[in-house]
Amino acid sequence: MKKESNDRLIANNKKAYHDYFIEEKYEAGISLAGTEVKSLRMGKCSIKEAFIRIERGEVFVYGMHISPYEKGNIFNKDPLRVRKLLLHRSEINKMEGKIAEKGFTLVPLRVYFKGSLVKIEIGVAKGKKLYDKRQDIAKKDMKREAEREFKVKNLY
Repeated sequence: MKKESNDRLIANNKKAYHDYFIEEKYEAGISLAGTEVKSLRMGKCSIKEAFIRIERGEVFVYGMHISPYEKGNIFNKDPLRVRKLLLHRSEINKMEGKIAEKGFTLVPLRVYFKGSLVKIEIGVAKGKKLYDKRQDIAKKDMKREAEREFKVKNLY
């Protein structure tokens, strides 16, 4: 059985994969206002500077920028306001246990529509050292070079 996904990507955080080792991934809903959803439908969202915290047993995302909806006038909310994430209690407890360990943090990986609902993918991540990043860049360069050579060989 092939699983068909009707997920439509809104925002992606490529920097998170460069700066962190992603250990686990969780899917969460976001508590949003109506004009924010309309703005997301137009793809106006950025999670590059965003981070996630657990406070009093609830999960919040900080620094997620959703541009104000043009036709929203007085109903528009602050673009950088703190937004609550919707998760099951067991998932929150697992995340709290993981981030209590040294070096672990929560990072937003991507924001997308799942059907008509807005979802955010959260990663439990461990920070990379400089030499880890250099290794990743070297691997990427080698892969790119191999693809280039393969492409050149197939042209002749």
